[in-house]
Amino acid sequence: VTVRLAPLRRGDLRTEHVAVRSVGPLGLAARQLTLPLPGRLRVLPPFHSKRHLPSKLRRLRELDGKAAVQIRGAGTEFDSLRDYVRGDDVRSIDWRATARRQAVVVRTWRPERDRRVIIVLDTSRTAAARIDDEPRLDTGIEASLLLAALAERGGDRVDFLAFDRRARATVKSASKGNMLHQLVNAMAALEPELIEADWSQIPGQLRAISSHRSLVVLLTALDSGSAEESLLPTLAQLTAEHVVIVASVRDPLLDELRAARSTASETFRAAAAERALLDRTALTTRIKQLGAEVVDATPHELPPALADLYIRLKAAGRL
Repeated sequence: VTVRLAPLRRGDLRTEHVAVRSVGPLGLAARQLTLPLPGRLRVLPPFHSKRHLPSKLRRLRELDGKAAVQIRGAGTEFDSLRDYVRGDDVRSIDWRATARRQAVVVRTWRPERDRRVIIVLDTSRTAAARIDDEPRLDTGIEASLLLAALAERGGDRVDFLAFDRRARATVKSASKGNMLHQLVNAMAALEPELIEADWSQIPGQLRAISSHRSLVVLLTALDSGSAEESLLPTLAQLTAEHVVIVASVRDPLLDELRAARSTASETFRAAAAERALLDRTALTTRIKQLGAEVVDATPHELPPALADLYIRLKAAGRL
């Protein structure tokens, strides 16, 4: 007997037994037997944002092909030597090569490779909120997969941590080609936990993953209450050791409510939406003052926006 399943959502589907029923020739009686048959079917995340990957990879390849980043000490890797042209930074001049060639020669640089990217996905109660008919956790999974695939193709090492008060899933830097497979399997069974996230444990978790300066991406909610109490005190410690990005999903319904003001009820809703957006903007400003980057976008815009910020940081030599 073949049964075709069309799962609508990621996760583990389990079976415990199978029931076999045999009906008599006259259809008046039947015999049924239940047999234990434990099994599990794992449904992987869909990875819809994969369609953005080719364009982001082209931008990464363009970075490698660009001529010099003439900034000494900007954290970029040495690439090659070339003749000096007007406008080049004199600090990039290679005096030994200049003396050998009897002409002024400068060093060129390229975006760094083999850097560490650590993605931290918040699985606490805020991840259970549905935004644009999708749980916030699922949007975080999409953004994590796109960033991980892009960073791995860009030559960086990627680690993943799903965390609330304890680690729910971890993926270490794997050999080339295995990262995406390990990520989707680790993310498939993730579900939001109805507890508050303990961000004070994150610095210790990051030190256990890597002792080097890394790009740390925190996928969480920018709710004024929970973020101010636990996330902000931890950010100052993280930004002192790492390059930090805080990525969050913004509800597009807030923009719709803010624009509709034709009736008294809509006006009150617009005022509430405006207040929520102002609180969100104030929290974003405080995060930036602590030295972190912020990506605040709607569910469909968050994955490509996070990938674009990664590319900009890589181009600027900040990784």
